[in-house]
Parts: sequence; structure tokens; C-alpha cells
Amino acid sequence: MKFYITTPLYYVNAKPHIGHTYTTVAADCLARFYRMSGYDVFFLTGTDEHGQKISIAAENEGLLPEELADKISQIYKKTWEKLNISYTKFIRTTEKQHQEVVKNVFNKLYEKGDIYKGQYQGYYCIHCESYVIPEEKENPLCPDCKRNVEKISETSYFFKLSAYSEKLLKVIEESEFIKPDFRKKEITNFIKEGLYDLCLTRKNVKWGIPCPIDENYTIYVWFDALLNYLSGVGYLYDNNTFEKYWPVDVQLIGKDIMRFHNIIWPAILMSLQLPLPKTIFAHGWWTMSKEKISKSKGNVISPDDFINEYGVDPFRYFIMREIPFGLDGEYSESAFKKRYNSDLVNDFGNLLNRTLNLIEKNFNGIIPDSSSEEEITNLTDEVFENYSKKMKEISFSEGIEEIWKLINYLNKYLDTKAPWRQTSENKDKVIYSVVEGIKNVSLMLSPIIPETIKRVFQMIGIENKINKENFSSIKERIPCGIKTGKREVLYIRKK
Repeated sequence: MKFYITTPLYYVNAKPHIGHTYTTVAADCLARFYRMSGYDVFFLTGTDEHGQKISIAAENEGLLPEELADKISQIYKKTWEKLNISYTKFIRTTEKQHQEVVKNVFNKLYEKGDIYKGQYQGYYCIHCESYVIPEEKENPLCPDCKRNVEKISETSYFFKLSAYSEKLLKVIEESEFIKPDFRKKEITNFIKEGLYDLCLTRKNVKWGIPCPIDENYTIYVWFDALLNYLSGVGYLYDNNTFEKYWPVDVQLIGKDIMRFHNIIWPAILMSLQLPLPKTIFAHGWWTMSKEKISKSKGNVISPDDFINEYGVDPFRYFIMREIPFGLDGEYSESAFKKRYNSDLVNDFGNLLNRTLNLIEKNFNGIIPDSSSEEEITNLTDEVFENYSKKMKEISFSEGIEEIWKLINYLNKYLDTKAPWRQTSENKDKVIYSVVEGIKNVSLMLSPIIPETIKRVFQMIGIENKINKENFSSIKERIPCGIKTGKREVLYIRKK
């Protein structure tokens, strides 16, 4: 079984912020979940390094475009390393192999007759790197980002996007590749309004991949960028890898780039006669005071701020838990602290701490040999089934809610049984049942907060006693005679 997942490529005109990390952490959680489910996972991410916007950003910093690309792509790599992103490949669109694939695809579509030469007259948004139709021609602004647009008129090469309107509508209607479902209507309405052929080249933009059939042009940055999903798994140069992983199983994107991914991208694949992605999931935006968090609005939240104050895993947990994936969500520091203190400090951290304390006091730090309470075993099976279903549906917050059903039950179970009392019966079974429950909760949380769970397994003393990389360990009992490790506070409460 294979699982191929991608993030969009991120522009190298600025450092990563919470929006970029949101998509990438989500992709990492899915990649880890599927690995633990026994899948052979290929996880692709990277940076988009061509286009007019990059040229301008580089010029503003007194750098060459390639110098800016090298600088910012390294910052992305370091940020993903800090956030524990387990990608298979980090692709850069300036790589020679990717550029060759882009040229070859351009040639294929040209030879097929899906690319032709014509005249473009219209508007271009440099910020979005997008050809746009302004809502008001007297004061032309980009309909997406509301910035000023540039009026251009030039001979160019076009992709026959309009020829794929009916095919696109049919596949959207008959398949499930656009997620969440409520996004389908937006895309179908846009297609029904009429698709224009896509301008694929720029004459006056030097920072781009040279057009293979006319050296006076460079290739449009979005055509270049979308093809990374093919070049990243060996299309046209590594058939074994490509045949193994294609088609893409899940592509995670922000809702602002849906039209590129849900219209242009599948049309290109149709022209190449390649299978379409199984799922393209567009998530919502993080907002602050009801405004999108973005560089242009000056309200950027750096992941470093979270990490320095709370650590990597609390950041990962918060952005996956706080809002349903697919909807917009309001960020506030108070919401973060509330989630941190209630879920991680109180519920999970306190459950672990007091259980280990009971083992130390009652059994000299050795997990008692017993069997797990049947009710806990049954609840674990139910929770894991629901959790797996939600993760496969890309419903992270709901998946975590399932895990918390078991955590809440274990806390109440301890309170009810009160094994710290002298008169308490079956202390060994009570404590063993809770430790088993913590082990299984930890396995399910591992894709979300992997470093925390490593510490949990060390404290329980089972880091080398179970297969931590596979959910099959949920069915395996903790071996007898395990001595617990050094107990530490998992998370420190924040005021």
C-alpha cells in the first residue's frame, strides 16, 4: 500500500509564517498516520522560486533572484526541521531535473496541439502571479488580493484550458477529488462562467524556466510550479518511482489557490492523459480580528514565537486541534493558552504524572503484571476505529476529540477507583489498565505530537519494548516487569 501526499510549493519572497506551517504540519500528521498504518509514504514539499514577484523581492533586498531563492529555501528547510516535518523530498523549482520535466511537458502539450501562439491583452497580478479579470475596469484591482494589477499586451503561448471545461465539470461531478465538499460548488460555478485559455509564457520576465520552443519567453510560474507534483516523484526520468506512487492520494492547499489546483492542474493532467489526484483538500485561513493572517496585512505570526514560548509539539497540537480543518479559524493567544493548559497540562500531562507516581509508590516503579479492564479495551477499540476514520477524512480536530474520549475516561476511571487509598481493591489491575490506556492514547497522538510521545514512552519505560512506529501495537499488551523511567513534568502550566 502506498500513500503520496503533497503540500503546495511556498514562494521564496518571504519567510514562512503560520499559514505555511499550518498546511505543512497537517501534511506531516497525515504522512505519519499513514506510515503507522503500514503504508509506504512519499511526502513532497518544497519552494516555488521563479516569477516576477521573486525578481522584485530580490531586487528590494539587493540580491540576485537565485541568491534570494537559496537564502529563503534554506530558511524553510530549517523551519521544517524545527517543526519535525518528516518529508520524503524537498523540491526546489530551480533544480535542473524539475526544469527539464517542465520543458518536456511543455513540448508534449505543444506537439499535441494543446498549446498555441496568440495575443494576450489583459491584466496580471504580480502578487498572485495570476492573470486576472478585475471586477472594476476603471479602478482595476485583483479580485483575490485586492491589489493593483498590471495591464499587459504581448504575444504569448496559450494552453487550451477552455477545451477542458466539460471534462472538468464531469469529473468534478462524478468524483470526490475536491474536498471539502462545499468547495465543489464554487469551482463548478467558476467553470460554468466560462474558462479562458491560459497564457503560459512571459516575454519580459527573465527569471523563469526558458520556453523550449521559443527562447524569447520564459514559462509562466504557475505552470512551472504545478508540475513539481510530477517531477517530484520521477515523471519522465524515474519510471519506477513514478509508477509506484502516482496518482497523488492527498494534496493539501490553502483555499486561495483552489482555482489553480482544481481547474488548471487537472486540465494539464487530462492533456497528458495521466490519472487525476484522488483528493485535493483546501483548508481555511487563520484570522486575527477577522482578517486573514498574511504578510501584506502586517499581522504575521511566526512559528518561532510559539516554539520559543511553548515548544514545538504544543504548536503542532493547537493548530490541528483548535479549528475544523477546512474552515477559517480565529487566532488569539488566550485561545492557545486555554488549549495548552486544559488539554496538554491538565488532561494528558496530569494523567501521566499521577499514574507514574502511583507505580513508584505502590510497585517500586515497576508496572504491575495484570490484565486491562475490559471496558477500557473495548473503548480503546472504538476510539481507534473512529480516530482512524476521521484522520482518513482529513478531520484532524475530530480525530483528536476521539482520543480525548479515552483520556477523559482514564482520568475518571482513576478518580473512581482511587488506587491511592489503602482500602482500594485490584490496584494492580487498575494501574495496569491506565498504563495500557496511556500507551494506546500515545500511539494515536504520535502523528500529532511525536517528540512528546517519545518522552512519554521513555517515562513509561516501553520505548524499546513495543513497536512505536505501527498502530498494531495497540493490540499488544505491555510486557510484564517493565521498570518505569525518570518521571518529568510533561508540560508546565502557563499563566
